[in-house]
Amino acid sequence: MSVRDSQRAKVYDAEQLVRGVFDRADRFGSRTVDLYGSQITLPIERRFASVTSVQAYADKVLALNWVRAQWDRASIPVRVRSRAGATAAHYEAADAVLAVPLHTGGTAWALRELVVLHEIAHHLGPSRDIAPHGPEFCSCYLELVDGIIGPEAALLLRATLLNCGVRFN
Repeated sequence: MSVRDSQRAKVYDAEQLVRGVFDRADRFGSRTVDLYGSQITLPIERRFASVTSVQAYADKVLALNWVRAQWDRASIPVRVRSRAGATAAHYEAADAVLAVPLHTGGTAWALRELVVLHEIAHHLGPSRDIAPHGPEFCSCYLELVDGIIGPEAALLLRATLLNCGVRFN
């Protein structure tokens, strides 16, 4: 029996909004944004040029001491491969594969840190018999964003997830 992934659309909506904020910060050169009446300065979000660079990044994330201490599955390596479809990245749990679309249609929307951390959160996250984008996944994803991109990025992501109706632990 498959588990209903009732938060999937909400998580994707929130992520699209957050990526848009980072894109505008990059485009206009101002990293300061207003978030519910407070000004925060966004950190730089890493971008990648190839499967090789995503693989190197994923390997480094899984090798971090605090990541290994937090999640047992950090000791299981992931393999990164290109994905033919252009609309989504995904994680293949059976083989621990992170699949990302490369440059398609003049864009490399998935070759960015927020997307790669989302897929790594699927690798590290809870058992396979619960909703893939449930509260446990979202908590794992937020912890990764907080510890790797920075607390300001995590605050923006957390506030946006909450605003979209997403639950997390």
